[in-house]
Amino acid sequence: MLSVSDYRVKYGQSEILCGLNFKVQPNEIVAIVGRNGMGKTTLMKSLMGVIPSASGKVELEGKDLSSLKSYQRVKSGFGFVPQGRMIFSTMTVRENIETGLTTTKNRSVPRELYDLFPVLLEMRNRRGGNLSGGQQQQLAIARALASDPKMLFLDEPTEGIQPSIIKDMATTLKQIRDQRGLSIVVSEQVLSFALDIADRILVIEKGEIVHEERREDVDEAKVASYLAV
Repeated sequence: MLSVSDYRVKYGQSEILCGLNFKVQPNEIVAIVGRNGMGKTTLMKSLMGVIPSASGKVELEGKDLSSLKSYQRVKSGFGFVPQGRMIFSTMTVRENIETGLTTTKNRSVPRELYDLFPVLLEMRNRRGGNLSGGQQQQLAIARALASDPKMLFLDEPTEGIQPSIIKDMATTLKQIRDQRGLSIVVSEQVLSFALDIADRILVIEKGEIVHEERREDVDEAKVASYLAV
C-alpha cells in the first residue's frame, strides 16, 4: 500500500530524517514510536507534503507522490490527523467534517461517519472549540475520513486525551481499518496504545528506524528502553 524509500528531510544543513525505508501493507496498522524530537512529526508532515523532502520516494499503491502538494496527496488517497488535532474551533462539527469532503462527490456528511462517532451526530451543530479533547480528536479523525482515504496518518493521537478515552480510540481505529479496508500509520509515544492498536511496531531514533517487530513477537521491555528519557 505505502512504500517509503531512502527518505530524507533536512532543516537547513541538519538532516532530520536519514534515509528511511519502510513499507505498510494493505489493511495494516503500523505504529512509529519514539521519544520527543526523534523525527516522528517531521516524518508525518513530510509524508503529507507539508514539509518538503530532500530526497527519496513516497509511493501509494506504486504511484510516486513525492512531488505532489498536500491537497494532491489527499486526492490521491492520503488522510491526515495532525498533532494537536487542528480543528476549526469557530466552525460547527458538521462544517468541520464537510471541509474533508472536497475531494469526494459527497455534499453532506456520510451517515457512516456519524455511526462511527455517535457523539458527533449529537453535537453536529455545536462549535468545534466547545468539544472536549477526546471529542475533538474524534472530529479530526472524522474529517480525515471524509476524504475517503486509502492511507490514514495520525500524529500523536493520544496527546492530551484521558486514559479511558485512549482505550476507546484504539478500538475505533481498528474498527475503521476493518470496516473501510484502509491502512493506518500512527506516530506515538504511549507504548500501551501502540501495542493495543498496531500489527507492527517501528522505533525511530534520531531520524532513523532502529528497531522493528511484529506485534505478536514484540519485546516490550526492549521497545520501552528506546522510549526511556
